[in-house]
Formats: sequence, C-alpha cells, structure tokens
Amino acid sequence: MARIFSITYILLLAAPALAAQQGAQEKKENPQVNDSRKTLEEVRNAGGAPMPVDPKTYKLGPEDIIMIKVWREPDLSGPVFVRPDGKISMPLVGELQAAGHTPEQLGQDITAALSKVMNKPEVFIAVQQVNSKKYYIIGEVNRTGVFPLVTTTTVLEAIGAAGGLKEFANAKKIVIARGSKRIKFNYKEVVDGKNLQQNITLENGDQIIVP
Repeated sequence: MARIFSITYILLLAAPALAAQQGAQEKKENPQVNDSRKTLEEVRNAGGAPMPVDPKTYKLGPEDIIMIKVWREPDLSGPVFVRPDGKISMPLVGELQAAGHTPEQLGQDITAALSKVMNKPEVFIAVQQVNSKKYYIIGEVNRTGVFPLVTTTTVLEAIGAAGGLKEFANAKKIVIARGSKRIKFNYKEVVDGKNLQQNITLENGDQIIVP
C-alpha cells in the first residue's frame, strides 16, 4: 500500500513538469500555439515595401491594395482594399472613388474630406499591391503565370522577369495576344538589336505565348 502511495505521489509531482515539457514541444512544432494575437498596429505594419509605381501617373484599379497613412492618426492609417466597384471606405470619410485616380489624387480627396472634421490633416498614400493590371506568360519560359503590370514593361523585359526562355523554346515565333490581335515577336532579332519596334510595351491583359 505504501509503495502504491509513493508511486502516486511521484507522478503527481512530475505532472506539472511533463505538462510544461509537452507545451514547449507543441509550441516548437507549431509557433502559433499560445501566441497572443497580433495587435492592430502589427497587422497594419505587416504589408511590406510599397510597389514602385509613380503616384502622379499610376491609375488605381479594383483589387489594388493601398497603404493610407494619416499623420498622428493611427486609427485612420492602414492598408485599404479597392473594392470591385472601384471605391474605398475610411472612418470619418465614408466612401470615395479610387479606381481611375492616381494615388496623389486620392490623397487630395481624402485630405479634403478629413479637413471637414480635423485641423490640417496630412495624408500619405502608397500602392502596396497591384492587382488590377497584369499580364500573362504561358509556354516555354522558366516561370509561367500572372505578373503584375506595375511599371512600363516591354516584351523582352517580361520574358526576362519570367526567367528567360527554356532550351527548346521557339524564340522566333513568340506571339502577344491582345484581345483579338496577334502580335508577332522574334526574340532572337530583338536580342541582336534588329527590328526593335516589335519589342512593344505591354498593356493590361496581354498574353505572351512562347511555343
């Protein structure tokens, strides 16, 4: 009887240590275990670097993500999604048209709206992610898929961004599909400095097809 009591007592003493060890192991395997939720500010600051767009010329579009920062107003600052209808929503501002406006123009609109409820607001806007303008590359390149059309991009630059042509790609018969148009592109000629006019600037929705 005494022996059973001793074993039980030892197990009771060891239980907290075993539980702590198990909890540590779970946290090691899954870092999210027992972690507190991110604060609102941490979420807002997790967007990464802004895209290299010109705030004076780039036209915002649906599904773009912008970072709005109002000086000394953290509750009004953070990432904002441009809705499919082209509008955004902000506290104290309500809805504003964003699609078709440059970041600079949108910043002016937000400043004007906030000026009605606060003294001399300072608004900064950066494009965090471009989703409204894109081009596609399919076929014999090293990385096919959808690419954001952030800045002015030529066909040659787009192929370079896709990792270049594969070994057996037909470099002379590349086609850019633009709506109902089919534009031919001879990669070898352009690389050799010939017929450079075929190295066109891409437009939203263009598809580069590499046979």
